[in-house]
Amino acid sequence: MYFRSQSFQVPAETIRVAQAAFPKGNNYMTMRDQINDIYTNSQFAHLFSHAGRSAEAPGRLALVLVMQYAEGLSDRQAAEAVRSRIDWKYALALPLEDAGFVHGILSQFRERLLAGGEEMLLLEDMLTRFNDLGLLSSKGKQRTDSTHILAATRQLNRLELVGETMRQALEVLATAYPNWLRQHLQPDWFDRYGVRFEEYRLPKTVKQREELAESIGQDGLYLMEQLLAYPITTGSYELPAMTTLSCIWRQQYYYDAEKGCLRWRGKEQGLPPGAKLIQTPYDLEARYSRKRDTEWTGYKVHLTETCDPETPHLITHVETTVATVPDSEALPQIHAKLLDKHCAPQTHLVDAGYIDAANLVNSAIDNIDIIGPTLADTSWQGRDPDAFDLSAFTIDWEAQRVTCPEGKESRVWSHSKNSYGSSVIHVRFASNDCATCAQRIHCTRAAKNPRSLKLYPQEQHTALQIARQRQETDAFKEEYKKRAGIEGTISLGTRSFDLRRTRYLGLAKTHLHNVLVAAAINLTRVISWLRHKPRAQTRVSALASLVIG
Repeated sequence: MYFRSQSFQVPAETIRVAQAAFPKGNNYMTMRDQINDIYTNSQFAHLFSHAGRSAEAPGRLALVLVMQYAEGLSDRQAAEAVRSRIDWKYALALPLEDAGFVHGILSQFRERLLAGGEEMLLLEDMLTRFNDLGLLSSKGKQRTDSTHILAATRQLNRLELVGETMRQALEVLATAYPNWLRQHLQPDWFDRYGVRFEEYRLPKTVKQREELAESIGQDGLYLMEQLLAYPITTGSYELPAMTTLSCIWRQQYYYDAEKGCLRWRGKEQGLPPGAKLIQTPYDLEARYSRKRDTEWTGYKVHLTETCDPETPHLITHVETTVATVPDSEALPQIHAKLLDKHCAPQTHLVDAGYIDAANLVNSAIDNIDIIGPTLADTSWQGRDPDAFDLSAFTIDWEAQRVTCPEGKESRVWSHSKNSYGSSVIHVRFASNDCATCAQRIHCTRAAKNPRSLKLYPQEQHTALQIARQRQETDAFKEEYKKRAGIEGTISLGTRSFDLRRTRYLGLAKTHLHNVLVAAAINLTRVISWLRHKPRAQTRVSALASLVIG
């Protein structure tokens, strides 16, 4: 494959003019002078055909994408910067007279990355180059935290959802097959679906809203029936907009056999679980989630960065999931990918959301020491210092028997799976032993039933108990202080790099957005490191400084 502008050597005239304009240099000139090429054409050549016209150099396009995110530019603004800015021409090794490229090429290049599943190259190739320069610590300390990512669509309630889904289907049909739709259009559809569904336009009473929802449901059912009976073309029912309508209708409505019609789902019928429930017809992968006081529709991103003091703090991995995936389920994937890239840490600092018994065991197998607070025992016995919590019982794993503080042995030891598919052990004592026990008040609040326990398998149980004891030590508390820095990285990404809201629709494109944000943060941090700029310190208000002294 032939790429235009194969050479990445800065032309002499570009050097002369750039040095005259920036006698003390600037960020991009430092990048070019001290890092040279972050990306090369060969790294992306497999994404291009070996036949046809020559293409813009992909190594240069990759760098433009990162610089674009570093400055928060649109595609059109980035293409204009390539054409008009001296420091960009210097960084990209372009002659001054280079006219750049049409801005649509950037979108095409992103599509190539996504189609080839190679969006992580933008981060991995950068890390490889930084590692070659000695800027990336190996087998040191890293830290991870997650934050929510808002979908690139507005948040809809249930009534807006079905109304917008029906409106989208009609818009698609009106554009692609106007004659067919004109023949099947109902008289009131233009008034109902001619404008966007907004909450202020909708009825206010519960009864009126339910009536409108069921009218929309009947409209959607009629449209689907007409497509089946009088198809526009073969497979017209499989149009993406119609597939979306069919899926959302199954989630939001049920068929009432007695009345022979669709009905709006209420509390009795229930909705699908949050992990499957579609929130908007415009982004089928965005999900609603809630974490403490924060509610959002979209995704979740996990950023992992180095935190050794002798090197710049660089993001080594980006994991993007739907909003409903718990942090503890993401950690195994993060570790697996860090191990594949040969940049797994010896010590991994995480918060309580990532810590569970299985992750403690599996991380130890991978020689990764995860440091973070374990979730506390939430049972009433665990909160009452006078009660008998799990630690008060003696477990004989070989005999599959538990002895209570009063010396009584358990009678039931059974295995099952919890809602996450993990193995758990159920232990129960004899009713007669518990009924006559003088310490019953400190053991169980059940009126008649005996004390029961839920255990993890031995290896997980032991790891969890060790972790709980360890987190009470001063050494643990001192080490865990380093985790807080990742919150600063997330704050930086949110304030300066638009991390919190994705530019694109869908999980794959949102992941590409997050990878580009991470690459832009890395680039700016390395440039600051090379220019000997000290790390920013936590801001202290004027009032707080008076107290600190």
